[in-house]
Amino acid sequence: MPSYSPHDHPAGGPWQLAGWWSRVGAAVIDGIVVSVMAFVLLIVGGAMAGTGFLLGETAGFIGLIVGILLWGLFFTVAALLYAPLMMAKTNGQTLGRMAVGIRVVRANGKRMDFGWAMLREVVVKGLLFGTIANSVTFGLAALLDVLWPLWDEENRALHDFVVDTRVIKT
Repeated sequence: MPSYSPHDHPAGGPWQLAGWWSRVGAAVIDGIVVSVMAFVLLIVGGAMAGTGFLLGETAGFIGLIVGILLWGLFFTVAALLYAPLMMAKTNGQTLGRMAVGIRVVRANGKRMDFGWAMLREVVVKGLLFGTIANSVTFGLAALLDVLWPLWDEENRALHDFVVDTRVIKT
């Protein structure tokens, strides 16, 4: 497994690249975190709809539909913002990455800020590979993105190539 010298990346010091299984473990943990957040939002939305908070006296079926739609909106926003906010606050880590001892770094040594994390996690991983390329390749793009670190010399996924990031051990 290659490592980088401080000369190659002055701001980051020597890096030891993370393996595929630690990336998978972090993704599973982060998926659980987002699912728990969604479940809490579902309970809150359901309680609001069930008590008539959203539509006053006409809480029945319409209130339930509005509650579910609001839950969907809140869940989408939470899922889209979770990784970028966590990565910006912790310089490249989410709760899952913290648990397995890895983080994402920019190859140029600059800090992982919110904009770069949003570009990596939402635009490239979510929209480019997860939605656009996936719909054209019938799911093959996301599968290749996840599996690519298995045979890449630097354990990079396809989205890491696009935004020039590495996943390293902390």
